[in-house]
Amino acid sequence: MFYSEPACSLEDFAPIVTRTLEVEDAPNALSIVKNIPIYESANLRELATKDRAAVLSELANILLDGAGVFVMKGAFTDTSVVDDASSVFDKIIEDERETISGGDHFAAKGANDRIWNALEKLCIEAPDVFARYYANDMIAMAAEAWLGPNYQVTSQINVVRPGGQAQQAHRDYHLGFQSTAEAGRYPAHMHHLSPGLTLQGAVAHCDMPLETGPTKLLPFSQTYQPGYMAWRREDFVSYFEDNCVQLPLEKGDAVFFNPALFHAAGSNLTTNASRMANLVQISSAFGRAMETVDRRRMSKSVFNALVTSNLGSDEIANAIASTAEGYSFPTNLDRDPPIGGLAPKSQQQILAEAVAARWSSDKLNDELDALFERQSTH
Repeated sequence: MFYSEPACSLEDFAPIVTRTLEVEDAPNALSIVKNIPIYESANLRELATKDRAAVLSELANILLDGAGVFVMKGAFTDTSVVDDASSVFDKIIEDERETISGGDHFAAKGANDRIWNALEKLCIEAPDVFARYYANDMIAMAAEAWLGPNYQVTSQINVVRPGGQAQQAHRDYHLGFQSTAEAGRYPAHMHHLSPGLTLQGAVAHCDMPLETGPTKLLPFSQTYQPGYMAWRREDFVSYFEDNCVQLPLEKGDAVFFNPALFHAAGSNLTTNASRMANLVQISSAFGRAMETVDRRRMSKSVFNALVTSNLGSDEIANAIASTAEGYSFPTNLDRDPPIGGLAPKSQQQILAEAVAARWSSDKLNDELDALFERQSTH
């Protein structure tokens, strides 16, 4: 079966997105506001120590069949690391303004400042800040809930300046980054599977009252199965604008959503407040990330910061998960055979071993370079 744009119907869409999220659908939420469950991160941490699988299951169910979006209040308890990262990002923006042609997928060029591959750039520019930032357990919890282990983090910084206009409503990567005609070439079951390969999220790097234009969201819209064929249609765009909701965020809050959720960054109606968010796009180990990231380079860069940090073991594991490649494939099985198991040792396993055993930088570099050679075909 294949979906087509003309077959999409607002009569089918409207009943789906006018449902009400019930308390039993998000029993551990602090509250439900505009059909979006709001979680207190401190409470999630406590619950996860008792039954982590139950917490992850609740979050996954919300993303799959529920509202499609949730907010984690106070995801960063200590917002000083958010401020430190913001300072690094501000410097990168200034450095790149004259050398890189910026742009956005769904907004006019010049409406904002964008840092592509902010993940790697932060890691190289300030590895200590990177380590503390991505040690965050709420990013890890959300990623694991939707994608399981060995996920791949990428991130882009978006700064919407005063007067910056809203994006157009859209769905995201993978099929959301195809033309309607190209998306229509994929069978219906791929439309259903594609959202399971990516998690979208945003960390607020400043307070975001409604007038600054936090993301516009249409809860439940991810469950409309032909939605990748519908989101460009004028009637669906108009319906989104008439029915979408926005929630204010505070610095250190995080929001995560299914990439198939209809959403769009809002207009910044202020005259004096820029809105900065770290847009994390996290990919399944079984998918392809949108951005090219040199994870070998990142692993070398962050190693000493991890070894000398005061981070706990779980925090170090979170940071490593956001840094190194956790999946053993693709590889060259002639050179990198799965000795002693079903898969060869991954880059992430090597970095974790290096930190735990406090290798020298030279030893880690040699091991990572050797892995790179084993995985190459020449």
